[in-house]
Amino acid sequence: MANLKEIKRNIKSVQNTQKTTRAMKLVSTAKLKRAEEAAKRSRTYAVKLNEMLHEMSAKINKFKVGGSSSKFFNEVENPKVVDILFVTADKGLCGGFNIQTIKRVNALIAEYKAKGANVRLRAVGRKGVDFFSFQGMDLLEKDIGISSAPTYEKAQEVITKAVDDFVAGECDKIVLVHNGYQNMITQEVRQNNLIPVDMHVECADDSTSMMEIEAEDEEKMLDELVKKYFEYNMYYALIDSLAAEHSARMQAMDAATNNAKEKVNQLTVKYNKARQESITTELIEIISGMEALK
Repeated sequence: MANLKEIKRNIKSVQNTQKTTRAMKLVSTAKLKRAEEAAKRSRTYAVKLNEMLHEMSAKINKFKVGGSSSKFFNEVENPKVVDILFVTADKGLCGGFNIQTIKRVNALIAEYKAKGANVRLRAVGRKGVDFFSFQGMDLLEKDIGISSAPTYEKAQEVITKAVDDFVAGECDKIVLVHNGYQNMITQEVRQNNLIPVDMHVECADDSTSMMEIEAEDEEKMLDELVKKYFEYNMYYALIDSLAAEHSARMQAMDAATNNAKEKVNQLTVKYNKARQESITTELIEIISGMEALK
C-alpha cells in the first residue's frame, strides 16, 4: 500500500511539473512572436546600414589620397589585445542556447591566445557571467538584466565602453558573439569582427551606386555612420539573441512537457500493475483465511 501511495505521489508531482512546462512554453511562444518581428525589422535596418558603411568607406579609400584616416578602419595584422563581447541569456531552461555561445567564446579565447594575444571578456547576460566567473576568469565588464529586456539606450551604454577602450588604445580588436534567431526551431551562433570594420566586404558597384560624398564632409559623415554602425549592431545582437532565446526555451519546454506526459503514462502503468498485485494478494489472503476456517 505504501508503494501505491509513493507512485501516486510521483504521478502528481510529474503532472504539476508538466503544467509548469506547458505554461512556460505558451509564454515563450507569445514572447517569441513579438521578438521575432522586432528581430526581422532590426535585421533589415542593420543590413542596409552595414552596406552603406562599407560602400562609403570603399569610396573614400578609392578616391581620397591615403584613404580614410579613421582608426576604426585600420586593421592590425597581429592584435595584442582582443576584447570578446558576448551575449547570453539572464535565465536558463532554454536547452543548449547559452552553452553554444560559451563554446564559441572558449574557441575564440584558445584561438587568440595561441597567436599570443591577450583576451579580455565583456559579458552581457547572467548565464555567461556566472559560467566564466565560476571558471575563475576575470571579466572586464558584467552587464546583467540587459539581454532579457534590450533597449537601444542600453546597447549604447555597453558598446560605448568597448569603443572608448579601442580609441584609447587599450585593445586592438573587438569581436561580438551571440546566438541568433534563424527560424522557429533553429538558432545560429554569430560572430561579428566589429572593430576594426572589415574593409574586404564587397559593396555596390560604382556604376549602380547612387551615393555621392562631398569632399569636405566625408570624414565627418563616416565618423557619424561608424558610431551608428557600432550601436545598432550591438542593439541588433541583443534583439536577435532574445528571439533565439525564446525559440530555444519554447522547444525545451515542449520537449519537457512531452517527457512529463510520457513519464506520467509509465507511472500510471506501474501504479495499475501494483494495484492489481495488491488486489490479487488481498484475494489470496481472504481465500486462504476462508479455507483455514473450514
